[in-house]
Amino acid sequence: MRKLPPLNALKSFEAAARHLSFTQAAKELFVTQAAVSHQVKALEDYLSLPLFLRKNRNLLLTEAGQSYYLEIRQMLEHLSVVTGKIMLASEQGTLTVCVPPGFAIIWLVPRLSRLHAAHPEIDVRIKAVDEITGSLTDYVDVAIYYGRGRWQGLRADRLHNEKLIPVCSPKLLEGEHPLRTPADLHKHTLLHEETRNAWQDWFELVNETPPKKKSGPVFSHLALALKAAVHGQGVALANNILAKPEIDAGHLVQVFPQELATNDAFFMVCRESQADAGKIATFRNWLLSEVARDEAELYG
Repeated sequence: MRKLPPLNALKSFEAAARHLSFTQAAKELFVTQAAVSHQVKALEDYLSLPLFLRKNRNLLLTEAGQSYYLEIRQMLEHLSVVTGKIMLASEQGTLTVCVPPGFAIIWLVPRLSRLHAAHPEIDVRIKAVDEITGSLTDYVDVAIYYGRGRWQGLRADRLHNEKLIPVCSPKLLEGEHPLRTPADLHKHTLLHEETRNAWQDWFELVNETPPKKKSGPVFSHLALALKAAVHGQGVALANNILAKPEIDAGHLVQVFPQELATNDAFFMVCRESQADAGKIATFRNWLLSEVARDEAELYG
């Protein structure tokens, strides 16, 4: 194993040698003069040779101390430069984000111009993925997961308080079978997501008997179900945040006011050790500010 002297002792020695003063070194390092003296003595004991001469209240370097100081100063300066480069790299460059396709297409991608305007130093690489593994691979900085928010070793920030709302094209409201009450849904095609049977829970919420069997097309992604609803192919039970752009554009309407709260939600996840530093922290703060904007628009 590589043998190194005490690093705190090296810092104290370098500062004392540069100033030729324990007092000035202590001020620079925000410690007491006694602490600097103790660290220098520890280094001298480690090396088994004196580094300073004390003459008439003046502090002088020994020949060995002068030689050692020049080497240590160069090494610490190099370390400072390398550290600065690493920190700069963590603040800038490419950020790889894995996102479910629906969330990426409907919510994240339309906002990327605002991210670039606020943080042009960050280049975002969006990778659409369906599978949630519960861990981040080496090439992924940040991911958006859908679930309960419990993934070991990862920081998880809930993005929205998800509510499911029934939506359809405006032309269905006054069509052959107008939608006046939840019971009228039995006369319409229901659009389903492959991963959950949320319609059953919504009908229970409004005290209406659900269909006896799951009828209607099933979609692997919510974005597909929403697009089918826009084209008048049925009624979808949609995430209120993801449905909002189509509602605002007049392509969809919320059919009934009842909203089904869910236990699951979209979460931004990243490694716990990286959550508060560099470009990951910058992206995280920006993302949460966008969520806060959504929440303010929806709930005031």
